[in-house]
Amino acid sequence: MSTTTEGRPKGRVTTTSLAAMKAADEPIVMITAYDAPGARLADAAGVDVILVGDSLGMTVLGHSSTLPVTMDDMVRATSAVCRGASRALVVADMPFLSCHVGVEDAIRNAGRLLAEAGAQAVKVEGGVGIAPLVEWLVQAGIPVMGHVGLTPQSVNVFGGYSVQGRTFDAALHLVEDCLALEAAGAFAVVLELVPAELAQLVSEELLIPTIGIGAGAGCDGQVQVFHDILGMGTFTPRHARRYAEIGAAIESAIASYAADVRAGTFPAEANYSHLDPEVVAELERALPMTGDEE
Repeated sequence: MSTTTEGRPKGRVTTTSLAAMKAADEPIVMITAYDAPGARLADAAGVDVILVGDSLGMTVLGHSSTLPVTMDDMVRATSAVCRGASRALVVADMPFLSCHVGVEDAIRNAGRLLAEAGAQAVKVEGGVGIAPLVEWLVQAGIPVMGHVGLTPQSVNVFGGYSVQGRTFDAALHLVEDCLALEAAGAFAVVLELVPAELAQLVSEELLIPTIGIGAGAGCDGQVQVFHDILGMGTFTPRHARRYAEIGAAIESAIASYAADVRAGTFPAEANYSHLDPEVVAELERALPMTGDEE
């Protein structure tokens, strides 16, 4: 995989591309997507990584957390994203309990996301405790991105969505988690809701790239949720910034459509086609008319 002199990848982005970008101090841009249209738009915009996040449970499926998301949900969404992306590296989340029951199940499930859905890598939540599994996955030929800090699948353990690593012990544990993931062969790690100073220290300590979300500007890259930056959610988290109000635009467009239908101005002449008058006459002769039967 070749890169520009500034470190940005030319052609398809790979896991090694991200390492080159970190070495060149070139920021990595990652965004979530959950379907082919979203992936196509993100790819055309030039993002480096598309994450098929299990956040689809909340953004697309209407759940209150990521926990109900299944492997079949992830395979279906990842397949759609891969059909829409041609340049960005596609990383798929391993959903809740898909990689914690046993090594064989984990490899089989991760393998589905690559072989069946077309992803180039998977993302797993956890640190020291999951490092041996990361090593097994990598040995099986499955690239792994780690995820530490606020890990949404453990929201019930944390007691909510809150910043992690605020105390010395918690911060040291997070550093150990990241080092364990790197040693196990992870090619990158997401830092979610981590104090900016801690995220920068981790980014300087690790050889692999860090990608932050609510972790400050000191990471090697940033990731945001598609719906958050486009104004398509019900609220905007503190760690996000709205770059458009697509949700409001969609609502307005649908309301205009509904008004036109009710007013009889849609469809208009330009929106439909006509039968030849002779065909119409022939049909009228051939079909029994309700009024004639009386």
